Parts: sequence; structure tokens; C-alpha cells
Amino acid sequence: MDTRVIKFNETADFILKRTGGRPEVAIVLGSGLGTLADKIENPIVIPYSEVPNFVQSTAVGHKGNLIYGTLSGKKVIAMQGRYHYYEGYSMKQVTFPIRVLCALKIKALFVSNAAGGMNPAFRIGDLMIIRDHINFLPNPLIGKNIDEMGQRFPDMTRPYDLQLIQVAEEIAAKQGIKLQKGVYVAGTGPSYETPAEYAFFKSTGADAVGMSTIPEVIVARHCGVRIFGMSVITNEAHDLDSSASDDFKNDHKDVMEAADRAAQNMSMLFTQMIAAL
Repeated sequence: MDTRVIKFNETADFILKRTGGRPEVAIVLGSGLGTLADKIENPIVIPYSEVPNFVQSTAVGHKGNLIYGTLSGKKVIAMQGRYHYYEGYSMKQVTFPIRVLCALKIKALFVSNAAGGMNPAFRIGDLMIIRDHINFLPNPLIGKNIDEMGQRFPDMTRPYDLQLIQVAEEIAAKQGIKLQKGVYVAGTGPSYETPAEYAFFKSTGADAVGMSTIPEVIVARHCGVRIFGMSVITNEAHDLDSSASDDFKNDHKDVMEAADRAAQNMSMLFTQMIAAL
């Protein structure tokens, strides 16, 4: 057996022993979005520092816990914080938890992030369904393929599950929640993008920009897991031609505050979507 798979299984076995059950759904909670974990009933909290083969999350707003319990009648496991390439971790380390979640045989993965809105129709606090993405991060599948988990060249025609997107739109319509839908682009960070970079990303067809999520999605799709992705628009990503370009700046504190304000609606959507699975 591939030595990497042995490590994935070792970590998965540890989680199973600590939780006493196998999750059906996994959730990755990004910057400022960890509050959904508070809705998980009968939670078992495992700090990343206690999980074999996990590294420590250093990003601001990422608590670094696994939380196992019940949400909408389903057994779930939430990552309260993720790893980023900009923290200095390799792509193998960034996506290691996703491999472990796949080893736990999850049926679906929900990913969320804070993102800059480049689409002029977007406003701070909007929720954007990720319908597709553009990757400017190293591909986590580079290197020897893990044959036990997926094929060498996985299809990425529809990385985000169309049925889950439809369910999200139906729930949002019933609840009166405004949703945007668009393409998410990810770069390495940790510096925010320049106005010229925003203009370039917009020219590629992207609507929102961030520094995460896509490596997790690629690995989960390699494992054949269904994915739903959502971005909280936490800042307006202006280019040089924007009328606001003379008086804006990006500040991480503002990003966190915007994410907190939007977290309630996102939590409601995720909760009802999981109930519908």
C-alpha cells in the first residue's frame, strides 16, 4: 500500500476512535466563518494539535479544530479553520485533511471562504455560490498519483455539484436570501492583489478572488466526493479603472468583520442543505 494512504488511514482511525462514528458530510470553514460549528449538536472537539499527521493552522480567524457531531440529523465533521499555501505548507500538507476526510468515506464536502468581489454587481456581505474556479495555486495532484484514491487525470468539467447548487438556490429563494453565483479564482497570497492583478483576474472571467479552497476541491474531486462551495464577499476588489480606486484598501480586520456578518445566512443555507441530502 502507498505509504501516504497508510498515513491517511492512521489519521482517519484516530478520528474514528475519538468520535465513535463516521461522518456523512464534511464542512471546511474559512476566515471568520467558524461560527457554523456552534450549531453542531453533541460536539466532540479535537484540536489539530492532537491529530496525528496534522500541522498547526496559523491563519488569523482559523481556530484549528475538528468538530464532530450532528447537524440537521446528519453526522458531520467540520474543519474550524484550514491550511493555506501562504503559511509555508506544501500542497500535500494543505490538502492532507481532505484526504483524511475522503478516507472517512464522506459523501459530500461543503467548502467556504472569504473572498474579494471583483464583479461590479457584488457587494460586501453577499454570498456567492461557486459555480467554477480558476486556479493560480500549485496543483495538489502533482507528483505520483495515489491510485487507491483516484485516477491520474480526474475530470474537472463540473467540480461543483449541480444538484447541490440547485438545492441551495431553492432554499435561498424560500428564505429570501440573496445569492450571487460566479467563478472563484485563487492565488498564493498572503499579500492582497494589486489593482492591476484584479483587472487581470476579471479579464479571465473570475468574479471573486481568494487564497484557498481550490486545492481542497481538486483533491476531493480526485476522490470522487460531491462538492458545494460558497464565498462570502468580504471586500470589493477594485481595479485601476474603478471609480473607487483612489480611496480603497484591503484590511484583514474588515474582511473578518464582513465574514461574521454574513455567517448567519451561510449557516442557515448549509444547515438546510445538509438536511436535504
